[in-house]
Amino acid sequence: MSNFVEELRWRGMLHDAMPGTEEQLAKEMTSAYVGIDPTADSLHIGHLVSIMMLRHFQNAGHRPLALVGGATGMIGDPSGKSKERNLLDEAALRHNQDSIKAQLALFLDFDSDAPNAAQLVNNYDWMKEFSFLDFIRDVGKHITVNYMMAKDSVKKRLSGEGEGMSFTEFTYQLVQGYDFLHLYREFNCKLQMGGSDQWGNITTGTELIRRKESGEAFALTCPLITKADGGKFGKTEEGNVWLSAKYTSPYKFYQFWLNTSDADAERYIKIFTMLSKEEIDSLVESHQAEAHLRQLQNRLAEELTTMVHGKDALENAIKASQILFGKSTEEDLRDLDEETLLDIFSGVPQFEISAAQLAAEPEIVNFLAEETSIFPSKGEARKMVQANGVSINKSKVGMDKKIGETDLIGGKFILAQKGKKNYFLVRVA
Repeated sequence: MSNFVEELRWRGMLHDAMPGTEEQLAKEMTSAYVGIDPTADSLHIGHLVSIMMLRHFQNAGHRPLALVGGATGMIGDPSGKSKERNLLDEAALRHNQDSIKAQLALFLDFDSDAPNAAQLVNNYDWMKEFSFLDFIRDVGKHITVNYMMAKDSVKKRLSGEGEGMSFTEFTYQLVQGYDFLHLYREFNCKLQMGGSDQWGNITTGTELIRRKESGEAFALTCPLITKADGGKFGKTEEGNVWLSAKYTSPYKFYQFWLNTSDADAERYIKIFTMLSKEEIDSLVESHQAEAHLRQLQNRLAEELTTMVHGKDALENAIKASQILFGKSTEEDLRDLDEETLLDIFSGVPQFEISAAQLAAEPEIVNFLAEETSIFPSKGEARKMVQANGVSINKSKVGMDKKIGETDLIGGKFILAQKGKKNYFLVRVA
């Protein structure tokens, strides 16, 4: 077994750990869990830190447990929230759980017969038969209200100006504490990990194990990830960056990491990749010598896109990026699927022409100035075409060019380019 805590430490992934945690991990193979509330059918990159913790944990020879919080997902965790979240029904929770397991399998080994194979558990399975009376008798009496009120997550909500906190949310830490107790009993789980905002909930679990079982359990947290400029990590103008291609395309996922700042890329490559310290130190050194090449960002984007979406998706994302920002061919353009094409050119001016207009095969100047208004006048369009400054689908065109069905990409798009950087997307409806 390798030193898990030390691995987290040099990667900047260790915020706090209970005394004795490192000694426990050095003593024997240990089971640890991270909880994920299944509020959607995809994880987003905000989950990645705790997932990478589990991955390093398994790599160090220990057993990771991923807990999908079916029961707690029905309640909502007050930690770091200013208001109560929407509650989900059982069918939605089960669907989300299945989707999340498939994503976790990209990072963790669930299927081997190794003693430290990962396991997915759902707290709904042991909480659904638990009556309210049983819960307050067997769990509630062991934790005082004073103890619960002292937690930062509770104090912040009660002292804030919002709507306060419902009893449902107040009980969250008890339910999470019971999860830890259950996993301690059933899986000999002695460690819970999570973000630093989870410390209060986690230690409620260690306290419950101490009082109910006279057992010893431990807590370990990672820092909450922020951006160097103080902005929220993992958010774009469109919202969360998801691991599912259904919500965030591989191209946009790749671009997110590619566009990180130098300071962020240096931190993120330690946290979100499995590269060794030697590899990262070498990369940082090369990057500092030739910052304009953005080696850190490129490697970060490559590693994560491959990990989440696979090698083919990475190659397509690189190819797609080159279409807009580098040298590419008409062939590269035709290889793109519609979603990626629209992602790439989401910010460029778009025009629409009818199938009948296309069937008439307009001459290039008419296409640019009359069928569309890419150019304000035919004279201006003519001048630019004659100067070899107009491309259709990444290929230069001359005055003899007519636009027809063979120019369609994916049966419905034409990409016009004025000069080097001015793109226009024409949709044929």
